[in-house]
Amino acid sequence: MKSTHKSKTIPTAEQIAQMADKGEDISWHFTNKGKMMPAIRRVNVDFAENMLRELDGLVREMNVSRQAVIKAFLRQGFDQHYLAKKKRHHLTAH
Repeated sequence: MKSTHKSKTIPTAEQIAQMADKGEDISWHFTNKGKMMPAIRRVNVDFAENMLRELDGLVREMNVSRQAVIKAFLRQGFDQHYLAKKKRHHLTAH
């Protein structure tokens, strides 16, 4: 006996885009429960040769990409900056 139960497959983003291009209603794919991610922008950064050697040394040591090291260190720098700024504000408020 054949099963009449159809398994629901979730279409890929590409398939949903193709349906939209055909004018199909795709609104049911969007539940407003997800998180909208901000756009990612590419930037170029120039490094002095000695700094690039240091960066590449960390890349080898950590076994990750240059981009990963740069992002991690930049995030750490931002976090330290905001903590110091918050502490300065707290001290001047009293």
